[in-house]
Amino acid sequence: VQLQASGGGLVQAGGSLRLSCAASGRTFSGYVMAWFRQVPGKEREVVSAIRWTGDATYYADSVKGRFTISRDSVKNTVYLQMNMLKPEDTAVYYCTARRGPVLVGPRYDYWGQGTLVTVSS
Repeated sequence: VQLQASGGGLVQAGGSLRLSCAASGRTFSGYVMAWFRQVPGKEREVVSAIRWTGDATYYADSVKGRFTISRDSVKNTVYLQMNMLKPEDTAVYYCTARRGPVLVGPRYDYWGQGTLVTVSS
């Protein structure tokens, strides 16, 4: 199983980025796809999650109203559209998958490599 994250980069505060996570190696029907982020010295935190069916989503309070998660089941890809970015959004973002239907839980089965998002003030 591979989760290939991409789309990170450097952006000014108030700008936008779209992260992509290309999933392969198995069928993800019944899975939840999620984005985590981690800042050096801090614990990894869940940012957003979506059921593969697309019928439920989760957002951390810190990103509600600014980030949108979506998935394309034909392309097997999950996206995280990040708008109105703030310097505190700077982190390495990871794509992950867990067996559903619960959106957020203690265990995640697959992790991708991270993609760095840097928001300058």
